Amino acid sequence: MTSIIVCSGPHDGHVSPMLGVARRLIARGHRVRFLTGPAYQEAVQAVGAEFVPLGAGAAHAPEASSAKGIAAVREGVRLLVIDPARGQFEALQAAIDAEPTDLVLAEVTFVGAGTLSGLPLEDRPPVIACGIMPLTLSSVDCAPFGFGLAPGRGPAARLRNRTLNWLVENVLLRDSNRQVEAIMRDLTGVGLDGLFVLDWPRRADLIAQFTVPEFEYPRSDAPENLRFFGPTARHVPTSQPKPEWWGDLDGSRPVVYVTQGTVSNTDFTALVVPTLEALEQEDVTVVVSTGRRPLSDLPPLPANARAAEFLPDAELLPKVAVYVTNGGYGGLHYAMESGVPIVVAGDTEDKPEGAARVAWAGAGINLGTGRPKPAAIREAVQKVLGDGRYQAGSGRIGAAIAASPGVDGLIDELELLVRT
Repeated sequence: MTSIIVCSGPHDGHVSPMLGVARRLIARGHRVRFLTGPAYQEAVQAVGAEFVPLGAGAAHAPEASSAKGIAAVREGVRLLVIDPARGQFEALQAAIDAEPTDLVLAEVTFVGAGTLSGLPLEDRPPVIACGIMPLTLSSVDCAPFGFGLAPGRGPAARLRNRTLNWLVENVLLRDSNRQVEAIMRDLTGVGLDGLFVLDWPRRADLIAQFTVPEFEYPRSDAPENLRFFGPTARHVPTSQPKPEWWGDLDGSRPVVYVTQGTVSNTDFTALVVPTLEALEQEDVTVVVSTGRRPLSDLPPLPANARAAEFLPDAELLPKVAVYVTNGGYGGLHYAMESGVPIVVAGDTEDKPEGAARVAWAGAGINLGTGRPKPAAIREAVQKVLGDGRYQAGSGRIGAAIAASPGVDGLIDELELLVRT
Protein backbone atom coordinates (compact mmCIF):
# COMPACT_ATOMS: atom_id res chain seq x y z
CA MET A 1 0.00 0.00 0.00
CA THR A 2 1.39 3.39 -1.00
CA SER A 3 1.57 5.92 1.86
CA ILE A 4 0.69 9.45 0.72
CA ILE A 5 0.51 12.77 2.55
CA VAL A 6 -2.00 15.28 1.13
CA CYS A 7 -1.44 18.89 2.21
CA SER A 8 -3.75 21.90 2.16
CA GLY A 9 -3.94 25.27 3.80
CA PRO A 10 -6.99 25.64 6.10
CA HIS A 11 -9.27 27.29 3.53
CA ASP A 12 -12.52 25.90 2.06
CA GLY A 13 -11.53 26.51 -1.55
CA HIS A 14 -8.18 24.75 -1.00
CA VAL A 15 -9.28 21.83 1.16
CA SER A 16 -12.28 20.86 -0.98
CA PRO A 17 -10.44 19.89 -4.20
CA MET A 18 -7.70 18.14 -2.22
CA LEU A 19 -10.36 16.10 -0.40
CA GLY A 20 -11.58 15.03 -3.83
CA VAL A 21 -8.09 13.75 -4.60
CA ALA A 22 -7.80 12.03 -1.21
CA ARG A 23 -11.15 10.28 -1.68
CA ARG A 24 -10.08 8.72 -4.98
CA LEU A 25 -6.64 7.77 -3.66
CA ILE A 26 -8.29 5.85 -0.84
CA ALA A 27 -10.74 4.21 -3.26
CA ARG A 28 -7.73 3.07 -5.30
CA GLY A 29 -6.22 1.36 -2.26
CA HIS A 30 -3.73 3.96 -1.05
CA ARG A 31 -3.22 5.11 2.51
CA VAL A 32 -3.73 8.86 2.91
CA ARG A 33 -2.71 11.17 5.73
CA PHE A 34 -4.26 14.62 5.27
CA LEU A 35 -2.38 17.61 6.68
CA THR A 36 -4.52 20.72 7.28
CA GLY A 37 -6.16 22.85 9.97
CA PRO A 38 -8.25 21.43 12.85
CA ALA A 39 -11.47 22.93 11.47
CA TYR A 40 -11.38 20.26 8.75
CA GLN A 41 -10.66 17.20 10.89
CA GLU A 42 -14.22 15.86 10.56
CA ALA A 43 -14.29 16.40 6.79
CA VAL A 44 -10.93 14.66 6.40
CA GLN A 45 -12.02 11.66 8.43
CA ALA A 46 -15.33 11.49 6.53
CA VAL A 47 -13.47 10.61 3.30
CA GLY A 48 -11.46 7.93 5.10
CA ALA A 49 -8.16 9.80 5.46
CA GLU A 50 -6.10 10.14 8.64
CA PHE A 51 -6.08 13.70 9.96
CA VAL A 52 -2.73 15.34 10.75
CA PRO A 53 -2.84 18.88 12.22
CA LEU A 54 -0.79 21.77 10.93
CA GLY A 55 1.67 23.46 13.26
CA ALA A 56 1.57 26.81 15.03
CA GLY A 57 0.97 29.76 12.74
CA ALA A 58 -0.47 27.60 9.97
CA ALA A 59 -3.45 25.86 11.54
CA HIS A 60 -6.10 28.54 11.09
CA ALA A 61 -7.27 30.53 8.08
CA PRO A 62 -6.59 34.28 8.23
CA GLU A 63 -9.33 36.83 7.72
CA ALA A 64 -10.27 37.29 4.08
CA SER A 65 -8.47 40.17 2.42
CA SER A 66 -10.23 42.86 0.40
CA ALA A 67 -7.03 43.88 -1.38
CA LYS A 68 -7.09 43.96 -5.18
CA GLY A 69 -4.62 43.62 -8.04
CA ILE A 70 -0.96 43.25 -7.18
CA ALA A 71 -1.71 44.35 -3.61
CA ALA A 72 -3.90 41.25 -3.33
CA VAL A 73 -1.02 39.08 -4.55
CA ARG A 74 1.36 40.67 -2.03
CA GLU A 75 -1.16 40.20 0.77
CA GLY A 76 -1.87 36.67 -0.39
CA VAL A 77 1.83 35.79 -0.33
CA ARG A 78 2.04 37.08 3.23
CA LEU A 79 -1.12 35.36 4.51
CA LEU A 80 -0.93 32.09 2.56
CA VAL A 81 2.82 31.63 2.15
CA ILE A 82 5.05 33.61 4.52
CA ASP A 83 3.07 33.46 7.76
CA PRO A 84 2.23 29.72 7.70
CA ALA A 85 5.47 28.49 6.05
CA ARG A 86 7.24 27.33 9.20
CA GLY A 87 4.18 25.65 10.72
CA GLN A 88 3.49 23.90 7.40
CA PHE A 89 7.01 22.58 6.89
CA GLU A 90 7.58 21.46 10.46
CA ALA A 91 4.29 19.52 10.56
CA LEU A 92 5.00 17.97 7.15
CA GLN A 93 8.56 16.98 8.07
CA ALA A 94 7.35 15.48 11.37
CA ALA A 95 4.78 13.37 9.49
CA ILE A 96 7.47 12.17 7.07
CA ASP A 97 9.84 11.35 9.93
CA ALA A 98 7.13 9.50 11.85
CA GLU A 99 6.75 6.75 9.25
CA PRO A 100 7.68 5.91 5.66
CA THR A 101 6.10 8.25 3.09
CA ASP A 102 6.02 7.51 -0.64
CA LEU A 103 4.54 10.77 -1.97
CA VAL A 104 3.53 14.28 -0.93
CA LEU A 105 0.66 16.05 -2.73
CA ALA A 106 0.20 19.72 -1.87
CA GLU A 107 -1.94 22.51 -3.27
CA VAL A 108 0.20 25.27 -4.73
CA THR A 109 -0.09 27.79 -1.87
CA PHE A 110 1.27 25.19 0.59
CA VAL A 111 4.84 26.46 0.57
CA GLY A 112 5.86 23.94 3.25
CA ALA A 113 5.90 21.41 0.40
CA GLY A 114 7.74 23.93 -1.76
CA THR A 115 10.39 24.12 0.96
CA LEU A 116 10.65 20.33 1.02
CA SER A 117 10.97 20.17 -2.78
CA GLY A 118 14.24 22.12 -2.65
CA LEU A 119 15.99 19.14 -1.08
CA PRO A 120 17.62 16.45 -3.25
CA LEU A 121 15.18 13.69 -4.19
CA GLU A 122 17.21 11.10 -2.28
CA ASP A 123 16.48 13.06 0.91
CA ARG A 124 12.71 13.40 0.49
CA PRO A 125 9.66 11.75 -1.06
CA PRO A 126 8.51 13.04 -4.47
CA VAL A 127 6.44 16.24 -4.27
CA ILE A 128 3.42 16.92 -6.48
CA ALA A 129 2.15 20.51 -6.71
CA CYS A 130 -1.62 20.59 -7.27
CA GLY A 131 -3.04 23.57 -9.17
CA ILE A 132 -6.32 24.42 -7.43
CA MET A 133 -6.34 27.94 -8.92
CA PRO A 134 -5.29 29.52 -12.22
CA LEU A 135 -1.70 28.66 -13.06
CA THR A 136 0.70 30.97 -11.18
CA LEU A 137 3.84 30.20 -13.22
CA SER A 138 5.51 33.29 -14.67
CA SER A 139 6.13 33.29 -18.41
CA VAL A 140 7.28 35.55 -21.23
CA ASP A 141 3.88 34.81 -22.79
CA CYS A 142 1.74 35.96 -19.83
CA ALA A 143 1.31 38.96 -17.58
CA PRO A 144 2.12 38.26 -13.90
CA PHE A 145 -0.40 36.39 -11.80
CA GLY A 146 -2.78 38.81 -10.09
CA PHE A 147 -3.01 41.45 -12.82
CA GLY A 148 -6.02 39.80 -14.44
CA LEU A 149 -4.65 40.51 -17.91
CA ALA A 150 -5.03 38.27 -20.93
CA PRO A 151 -1.70 37.32 -22.56
CA GLY A 152 -2.05 39.44 -25.68
CA ARG A 153 -0.39 38.70 -29.01
CA GLY A 154 2.72 39.71 -30.87
CA PRO A 155 6.01 41.37 -29.88
CA ALA A 156 4.38 44.28 -28.06
CA ALA A 157 2.46 41.95 -25.77
CA ARG A 158 5.58 39.90 -25.03
CA LEU A 159 7.49 43.09 -24.19
CA ARG A 160 4.66 44.14 -21.86
CA ASN A 161 4.69 40.72 -20.19
CA ARG A 162 8.47 40.72 -19.69
CA THR A 163 8.37 44.25 -18.29
CA LEU A 164 5.57 43.51 -15.84
CA ASN A 165 7.17 40.25 -14.72
CA TRP A 166 10.46 42.04 -14.03
CA LEU A 167 8.60 44.75 -12.11
CA VAL A 168 6.76 42.24 -9.93
CA GLU A 169 9.77 40.05 -9.18
CA ASN A 170 12.31 42.83 -8.64
CA VAL A 171 10.21 45.63 -7.14
CA LEU A 172 6.64 44.86 -6.09
CA LEU A 173 7.24 41.43 -4.54
CA ARG A 174 11.00 41.62 -4.00
CA ASP A 175 10.72 41.81 -0.21
CA SER A 176 8.15 39.00 -0.12
CA ASN A 177 10.45 36.81 -2.19
CA ARG A 178 13.37 37.54 0.13
CA GLN A 179 11.31 36.63 3.19
CA VAL A 180 10.32 33.29 1.67
CA GLU A 181 13.94 32.68 0.66
CA ALA A 182 15.13 33.33 4.22
CA ILE A 183 12.52 31.05 5.78
CA MET A 184 13.28 28.19 3.40
CA ARG A 185 17.01 28.50 3.91
CA ASP A 186 16.58 28.58 7.67
CA LEU A 187 14.45 25.41 7.62
CA THR A 188 16.43 23.27 5.18
CA GLY A 189 19.58 25.11 4.16
CA VAL A 190 18.13 25.46 0.65
CA GLY A 191 16.30 28.58 -0.53
CA LEU A 192 14.49 29.42 -3.74
CA ASP A 193 17.84 29.48 -5.56
CA GLY A 194 16.79 32.16 -8.04
CA LEU A 195 13.18 31.06 -8.44
CA PHE A 196 10.36 33.52 -7.98
CA VAL A 197 8.12 32.42 -5.09
CA LEU A 198 5.06 31.77 -7.30
CA ASP A 199 7.27 29.54 -9.48
CA TRP A 200 8.18 27.02 -6.76
CA PRO A 201 6.11 24.28 -8.50
CA ARG A 202 8.75 24.24 -11.26
CA ARG A 203 10.99 22.20 -8.98
CA ALA A 204 8.23 19.81 -7.90
CA ASP A 205 8.35 16.35 -9.42
CA LEU A 206 4.97 16.97 -11.06
CA ILE A 207 2.62 19.94 -11.47
CA ALA A 208 -0.96 18.62 -11.58
CA GLN A 209 -3.11 21.49 -12.86
CA PHE A 210 -6.81 20.93 -12.20
CA THR A 211 -8.15 22.39 -15.42
CA VAL A 212 -7.83 21.75 -19.16
CA PRO A 213 -5.44 23.49 -21.60
CA GLU A 214 -8.42 25.22 -23.24
CA PHE A 215 -8.91 27.22 -20.02
CA GLU A 216 -5.29 28.15 -19.37
CA TYR A 217 -2.96 30.57 -21.14
CA PRO A 218 -0.41 28.82 -23.38
CA ARG A 219 3.20 29.18 -22.26
CA SER A 220 6.03 28.46 -24.67
CA ASP A 221 8.34 28.17 -21.64
CA ALA A 222 6.09 25.85 -19.60
CA PRO A 223 8.08 23.30 -17.59
CA GLU A 224 8.15 19.68 -18.69
CA ASN A 225 6.61 18.57 -15.38
CA LEU A 226 3.29 20.36 -16.08
CA ARG A 227 0.24 18.17 -16.72
CA PHE A 228 -3.46 19.04 -17.09
CA PHE A 229 -5.96 16.64 -15.49
CA GLY A 230 -9.23 18.58 -15.48
CA PRO A 231 -11.18 19.55 -12.34
CA THR A 232 -11.01 17.21 -9.35
CA ALA A 233 -14.78 16.99 -8.84
CA ARG A 234 -17.14 16.02 -11.65
CA HIS A 235 -20.87 16.56 -11.46
CA VAL A 236 -22.60 13.67 -9.74
CA PRO A 237 -26.24 13.40 -8.63
CA THR A 238 -26.86 14.11 -4.97
CA SER A 239 -29.46 12.95 -2.50
CA GLN A 240 -29.82 16.53 -1.23
CA PRO A 241 -33.55 17.43 -1.17
CA LYS A 242 -34.61 19.87 -3.85
CA PRO A 243 -36.45 23.06 -2.88
CA GLU A 244 -40.22 23.10 -3.22
CA TRP A 245 -40.01 25.54 -6.13
CA TRP A 246 -37.89 23.16 -8.25
CA GLY A 247 -40.82 22.47 -10.56
CA ASP A 248 -40.80 26.15 -11.62
CA LEU A 249 -37.67 25.38 -13.65
CA ASP A 250 -39.78 23.86 -16.39
CA GLY A 251 -38.05 25.43 -19.39
CA SER A 252 -40.72 28.07 -19.95
CA ARG A 253 -38.20 30.86 -19.25
CA PRO A 254 -34.40 31.09 -19.28
CA VAL A 255 -32.85 30.40 -15.89
CA VAL A 256 -30.12 32.72 -14.58
CA TYR A 257 -28.20 31.18 -11.70
CA VAL A 258 -26.34 33.57 -9.35
CA THR A 259 -24.13 32.69 -6.42
CA GLN A 260 -21.19 34.08 -4.47
CA GLY A 261 -19.96 30.61 -3.54
CA THR A 262 -19.31 29.38 -0.02
CA VAL A 263 -16.48 31.73 0.99
CA SER A 264 -17.05 35.29 -0.29
CA ASN A 265 -20.74 35.20 0.63
CA THR A 266 -20.94 37.39 3.72
CA ASP A 267 -22.04 40.48 1.76
CA PHE A 268 -24.71 39.74 -0.82
CA THR A 269 -24.78 43.38 -1.92
CA ALA A 270 -21.62 42.63 -3.91
CA LEU A 271 -23.25 40.49 -6.61
CA VAL A 272 -26.46 38.67 -5.62
CA VAL A 273 -28.50 41.77 -4.71
CA PRO A 274 -27.55 43.81 -7.84
CA THR A 275 -28.31 40.75 -9.99
CA LEU A 276 -31.78 40.44 -8.47
CA GLU A 277 -32.34 44.14 -9.10
CA ALA A 278 -30.94 43.95 -12.63
CA LEU A 279 -33.21 41.11 -13.72
CA GLU A 280 -36.43 41.68 -11.78
CA GLN A 281 -38.21 43.06 -14.89
CA GLU A 282 -36.65 40.57 -17.33
CA ASP A 283 -38.44 37.50 -18.67
CA VAL A 284 -36.13 35.10 -16.83
CA THR A 285 -36.18 33.03 -13.64
CA VAL A 286 -33.38 34.02 -11.28
CA VAL A 287 -32.11 31.25 -9.00
CA VAL A 288 -29.96 32.14 -6.00
CA SER A 289 -27.76 29.86 -3.91
CA THR A 290 -26.58 31.46 -0.66
CA GLY A 291 -23.73 28.99 -0.20
CA ARG A 292 -25.31 27.57 2.96
CA ARG A 293 -25.90 30.96 4.54
CA PRO A 294 -29.41 31.62 5.93
CA LEU A 295 -32.04 32.76 3.44
CA SER A 296 -32.86 35.53 5.91
CA ASP A 297 -29.61 37.20 4.86
CA LEU A 298 -31.21 37.95 1.48
CA PRO A 299 -33.52 40.90 0.81
CA PRO A 300 -37.14 40.25 -0.22
CA LEU A 301 -37.03 38.40 -3.53
CA PRO A 302 -38.61 39.73 -6.74
CA ALA A 303 -41.47 37.68 -8.16
CA ASN A 304 -39.21 36.05 -10.74
CA ALA A 305 -36.57 34.88 -8.20
CA ARG A 306 -36.14 31.68 -6.22
CA ALA A 307 -33.55 30.95 -3.52
CA ALA A 308 -32.09 28.11 -1.48
CA GLU A 309 -29.17 27.70 0.89
CA PHE A 310 -27.82 24.83 -1.21
CA LEU A 311 -28.61 23.60 -4.70
CA PRO A 312 -27.58 20.36 -6.48
CA ASP A 313 -25.42 21.82 -9.24
CA ALA A 314 -25.25 18.54 -11.15
CA GLU A 315 -29.00 18.69 -11.69
CA LEU A 316 -29.44 22.46 -11.76
CA LEU A 317 -26.82 23.55 -14.28
CA PRO A 318 -28.26 21.62 -17.25
CA LYS A 319 -31.36 23.80 -16.77
CA VAL A 320 -29.37 27.07 -16.58
CA ALA A 321 -28.96 29.56 -19.44
CA VAL A 322 -26.50 31.94 -17.73
CA TYR A 323 -24.28 31.51 -14.67
CA VAL A 324 -23.52 34.73 -12.73
CA THR A 325 -20.63 34.29 -10.32
CA ASN A 326 -17.82 36.02 -8.46
CA GLY A 327 -15.36 33.68 -10.13
CA GLY A 328 -14.45 30.80 -7.81
CA TYR A 329 -12.27 28.36 -9.77
CA GLY A 330 -14.37 25.32 -8.94
CA GLY A 331 -17.67 27.00 -9.79
CA LEU A 332 -16.39 28.17 -13.17
CA HIS A 333 -15.51 24.60 -14.07
CA TYR A 334 -18.89 23.30 -12.89
CA ALA A 335 -20.60 25.74 -15.26
CA MET A 336 -18.35 24.99 -18.22
CA GLU A 337 -18.69 21.25 -17.67
CA SER A 338 -22.39 21.76 -18.46
CA GLY A 339 -21.67 24.20 -21.30
CA VAL A 340 -23.27 27.13 -19.46
CA PRO A 341 -22.03 30.62 -20.47
CA ILE A 342 -20.77 32.82 -17.64
CA VAL A 343 -21.04 36.40 -16.41
CA VAL A 344 -18.24 36.82 -13.88
CA ALA A 345 -17.59 39.65 -11.41
CA GLY A 346 -14.62 39.07 -9.10
CA ASP A 347 -11.70 41.28 -8.11
CA THR A 348 -10.19 39.77 -4.93
CA GLU A 349 -7.86 36.82 -4.26
CA ASP A 350 -7.30 34.76 -7.43
CA LYS A 351 -10.69 35.66 -8.91
CA PRO A 352 -9.45 38.30 -11.41
CA GLU A 353 -7.33 35.58 -13.03
CA GLY A 354 -10.27 33.20 -13.40
CA ALA A 355 -12.47 36.04 -14.68
CA ALA A 356 -9.88 37.03 -17.29
CA ARG A 357 -9.67 33.43 -18.51
CA VAL A 358 -13.46 33.26 -18.92
CA ALA A 359 -13.32 36.18 -21.37
CA TRP A 360 -10.11 34.96 -23.06
CA ALA A 361 -11.59 31.50 -23.64
CA GLY A 362 -14.84 32.94 -25.02
CA ALA A 363 -16.91 31.25 -22.31
CA GLY A 364 -18.55 34.43 -21.05
CA ILE A 365 -18.21 38.09 -20.09
CA ASN A 366 -15.87 39.52 -17.46
CA LEU A 367 -17.40 42.57 -15.77
CA GLY A 368 -14.00 43.57 -14.39
CA THR A 369 -15.20 44.37 -10.87
CA GLY A 370 -16.40 42.58 -7.77
CA ARG A 371 -19.28 45.02 -7.24
CA PRO A 372 -20.97 45.53 -10.62
CA LYS A 373 -23.87 47.88 -11.19
CA PRO A 374 -27.27 46.36 -12.00
CA ALA A 375 -27.22 47.94 -15.45
CA ALA A 376 -23.90 46.24 -16.28
CA ILE A 377 -25.21 42.87 -15.12
CA ARG A 378 -28.43 43.25 -17.11
CA GLU A 379 -26.55 44.20 -20.28
CA ALA A 380 -24.13 41.28 -19.89
CA VAL A 381 -26.89 38.72 -19.27
CA GLN A 382 -28.86 39.99 -22.26
CA LYS A 383 -25.75 39.80 -24.44
CA VAL A 384 -24.94 36.25 -23.35
CA LEU A 385 -28.53 35.13 -23.90
CA GLY A 386 -28.60 36.68 -27.35
CA ASP A 387 -25.20 35.57 -28.64
CA GLY A 388 -24.66 31.84 -29.03
CA ARG A 389 -20.88 32.21 -29.21
CA TYR A 390 -20.60 32.29 -25.41
CA GLN A 391 -22.53 29.07 -25.01
CA ALA A 392 -20.40 27.51 -27.72
CA GLY A 393 -17.23 28.68 -25.97
CA SER A 394 -18.32 27.21 -22.67
CA GLY A 395 -19.40 24.01 -24.38
CA ARG A 396 -16.01 23.66 -26.06
CA ILE A 397 -14.30 23.71 -22.66
CA GLY A 398 -16.95 21.38 -21.26
CA ALA A 399 -16.12 18.86 -23.96
CA ALA A 400 -12.44 19.12 -23.04
CA ILE A 401 -13.30 18.56 -19.37
CA ALA A 402 -15.32 15.47 -20.29
CA ALA A 403 -12.31 14.11 -22.20
CA SER A 404 -9.75 14.96 -19.49
CA PRO A 405 -8.18 12.18 -17.40
CA GLY A 406 -9.40 13.56 -14.06
CA VAL A 407 -8.16 12.44 -10.66
CA ASP A 408 -7.80 8.82 -11.80
CA GLY A 409 -5.41 9.99 -14.52
CA LEU A 410 -3.38 11.80 -11.87
CA ILE A 411 -3.31 8.69 -9.69
CA ASP A 412 -2.07 6.64 -12.66
CA GLU A 413 0.86 9.06 -12.98
CA LEU A 414 1.54 8.98 -9.24
CA GLU A 415 1.61 5.20 -9.19
CA LEU A 416 4.08 5.25 -12.07
CA LEU A 417 6.19 7.83 -10.24
CA VAL A 418 6.33 5.61 -7.15
CA ARG A 419 7.30 2.55 -9.21
CA THR A 420 10.10 4.39 -10.99
